[in-house]
Amino acid sequence: MKILVTSRSFGSGKNDYPAQLAALGHRVVSGWPNHDLEALTADLADTDAWIAGTGPVTAAHLDRAPGLKVIARYGVGVEAVELDAAAARGIVVTNTPGANSGAVADHTVALLLAAARQVAEGDRRVRRGDWRPIRGRELGAMTIGIWGFGRIGQGVARRLSGFGPRVVACDPYLDLQRAESLGVEPGSPEDLAGCDAVSLNAPGGSALVTREWLQGVRPGMFLVNSARADLVDEVALAEALGSGLIAGYAADSVAGDTAGHDSPLLADDLAPRVTITPHVGAQTVEAIDEMGRLAVENALAVLDGHQPPNAVGWGR
Repeated sequence: MKILVTSRSFGSGKNDYPAQLAALGHRVVSGWPNHDLEALTADLADTDAWIAGTGPVTAAHLDRAPGLKVIARYGVGVEAVELDAAAARGIVVTNTPGANSGAVADHTVALLLAAARQVAEGDRRVRRGDWRPIRGRELGAMTIGIWGFGRIGQGVARRLSGFGPRVVACDPYLDLQRAESLGVEPGSPEDLAGCDAVSLNAPGGSALVTREWLQGVRPGMFLVNSARADLVDEVALAEALGSGLIAGYAADSVAGDTAGHDSPLLADDLAPRVTITPHVGAQTVEAIDEMGRLAVENALAVLDGHQPPNAVGWGR
């Protein structure tokens, strides 16, 4: 059967999943990662399974894929997939939960350390011949808030335990028993505003760091965002950074991602306080292999007429 792949990193870890699929007799075809409709039309026409990247999967795409049986999202989020349209056409939708949680939790702590110790700014100064010290903060002396306490937020808490900070978690579905087992206190958005640092690990879709919330934060707070760019009001945050209310911001994306060059957070005058990485939180060899493994398992299960292990939408 024909399997369309539109994820940039699929098979780029240690395991060559395209070769494994080919060895099973399947034809693997690479398509445009941005899911441009016209560019994908010819491939969609005879595709049986789609291992989809982060681009949109719309009803218009599905109309051009009459034989499509499964959309195996290469990643956790399925907000870009029109689930109702898939269900109406009998197409199963799956994802890869937990595959990159460890990688993103690692990166979250890396961003927090980069902000608290101004790693990027220190590097820039040294390259200019400026060896003046920059005074930072120790994580163990902080109260750190985790906004969103799913797999990644819990992974961040486990990693932070080695540094010894007080940790407060805010999540509308907070598992109090799990939080207690990790030495984490439950808290509200107002409680997080009083923390020394806050890590955003919630699903995207609406802003958490709003102008109103920023008005109540502890001066000198560090903010870390390894989740979605839309969790912050970038204009309000840039103003808070410019005034010194927020001491540092480190994130794995900005609004628009690769097209977000006009983000106010990338202004030159904010560079000493802002560190942005190019959406690499999940980009480890281990996470890429695990996402690939789960995506392949899900796709092959559906093609073989079985229930996939990670279905999020069932065709009727």
